[in-house]
Amino acid sequence: MDRKIAIDPVTRVEGHGKVTLHLDEQNRVKEARFHIVEFRGFESFVKGHPYWEAPLLVQRLCGICPVSHHLAAGKAIDQIVGIDPEDLPPTATKIRRLLHYAQVFQSHATHFFYLASPDLLFGVEAPAEKRNIMEVAVANPELARKGIQMRKFGQELIQAIAGKKVHGISVTPGGVHKGLSKEERTFFLDGKAIPSVDTMIAWSLEMVRFLFDYREQHREWMDSFAAFPSNHLSLVAADGALELYDGKFRVLDATGAKAMEDAADSTYQQLFSEATETWTYLKFPYLKSLGRENGWYRVGPLARLNVCEFISTPLAERERQAFKQLSSNSPNNKTMHTHLARMIEVLHCAELMKELLLDDSLDQGELVRQGKHRNLGIGVIEAPRGTLIHHYEVDDSGMITRCNLIVSTTHNNEAMNRSVRWVAEQVLDSKPEITEGLLNQVETAVRAYDPCLSCATHALGQMPLRVSLFDAANQLVDEKIRE
Repeated sequence: MDRKIAIDPVTRVEGHGKVTLHLDEQNRVKEARFHIVEFRGFESFVKGHPYWEAPLLVQRLCGICPVSHHLAAGKAIDQIVGIDPEDLPPTATKIRRLLHYAQVFQSHATHFFYLASPDLLFGVEAPAEKRNIMEVAVANPELARKGIQMRKFGQELIQAIAGKKVHGISVTPGGVHKGLSKEERTFFLDGKAIPSVDTMIAWSLEMVRFLFDYREQHREWMDSFAAFPSNHLSLVAADGALELYDGKFRVLDATGAKAMEDAADSTYQQLFSEATETWTYLKFPYLKSLGRENGWYRVGPLARLNVCEFISTPLAERERQAFKQLSSNSPNNKTMHTHLARMIEVLHCAELMKELLLDDSLDQGELVRQGKHRNLGIGVIEAPRGTLIHHYEVDDSGMITRCNLIVSTTHNNEAMNRSVRWVAEQVLDSKPEITEGLLNQVETAVRAYDPCLSCATHALGQMPLRVSLFDAANQLVDEKIRE
């Protein structure tokens, strides 16, 4: 008799999702599915709007990573006004990069301290009421304090550049609205009003060391939990360096070999295809050259540290080298090591923010350029959660006729499903019982990817957790609900 366990929806992620686990007659895992159950419609919402509104509109996809959508759309719209990345005014590029690094910094801090740290500090067997930021603050007040201050630093810098901490506006077609004055930069450098950027670098380094030590103390769990081989995708700079704002696609397979030649981001339609399933609104991207079965991949911090050859800032590069040693310089396919990769990126962004805040040219020179208008624009960026693609087509009057978005969570769809299956196969045995530990481990696996389900499906609402057990006739035989 086949049975089905449903986790509906998953908690402590952004957006709506549920998990169903299908068992065969011997109570072995037959299939595991990570469902996205809300309607995807934002790509239609922006049609009929003028192209210059896109960077403003798409921010409303999400309150967690609006800057990433703002910048990806901005890069696409630049092309529509005839400006490729290399043609953007240097000051505008620096302002956009500073905005992007602030976003990655605060988003990673939010995910690690608010969402993931309870999993690490209290363990997967801890009760639901224990696994939250308030309990983290009680158990480790210094860790919580630094996490809150790091998130605040990034948000304050976003506000200085874009006018608001959430849904601010910096990008305009072909450039940015404003530079950053010496007085504004001093606010983040001197440490008088808020902890300085030097403090952010020091704290980021502390968090990286904390996670290295944590991995050493919990090596078996960190190295084995939801670990499986995969391809890895990210952008890289021309010299192979980690690149978060603009670069070429690079894909490595699980052995470290290139799965394809590095490719311009504008060629994404020739590189990727998207499969669909009847049980989810979220698509399954894959490399056309490898096909659906072998062409899926991961994106995000783990993939980026696997794919890049080095990091351009010295402290983060030193930690990257230590990170590579954990997998003997081969690609790291250990899902829980994503948290460590994430904090190395936090350190990298802190170093980059300091470099730019010390740059006196941020309030000098031209801010906007325009060239010959086009009807197509494609913008790709490395959002906190991974590679983000925005594609717009416009008519001769400048109205958007097509919008295609492939967000980081969509890229990670297959990997998240496989992580859920891994947990199910490890936890469920001859007694398919819905336990708190099972729920926690499924969520821990999904949460490692930091999925932003509203970006992927554009959903709104609360996220209580419901787990249901069905028999082969689809009759409900057990159910647990976590509010």
